[in-house]
Amino acid sequence: MKQLGKHLLVELYDCDSKFLNNSALVEREMQKAARAAKATIVRSTFHTFSPYGVSGVVVIAESHLTIHTWPEHNYAAVDIFTCGTSVEPYTAYQVLKDAFRSKNSSVIELKRGLLEDPIQKARKIVRRRLVKQQQPA
Repeated sequence: MKQLGKHLLVELYDCDSKFLNNSALVEREMQKAARAAKATIVRSTFHTFSPYGVSGVVVIAESHLTIHTWPEHNYAAVDIFTCGTSVEPYTAYQVLKDAFRSKNSSVIELKRGLLEDPIQKARKIVRRRLVKQQQPA
């Protein structure tokens, strides 16, 4: 089955909190991750919250990378959503894991936009017709 994109839901635990509250550093590392993954950066925007925490997005031609940090919990939540096959989302994940010095992390991969290929679709149609033909009238 064909998919339009990959969406990684990343949990970064036990990070170095001084990195997680620095908006400029978080933006730099997110852009570095996008470039390492061979993505095309369109633009980025980041915001620092009071008293702490950073949220931001790097928009890429192939979709986006987003982050929200909780320095007080040494934690960051990251989404890496890529379309097509030219971008390497797991490379971006590794760059961010290393950059924020995460000692524990997890990743869930979602396949986005699952589409049937034409052959699979045709087979289903044929099977349905055969079943209907076998049913008594």
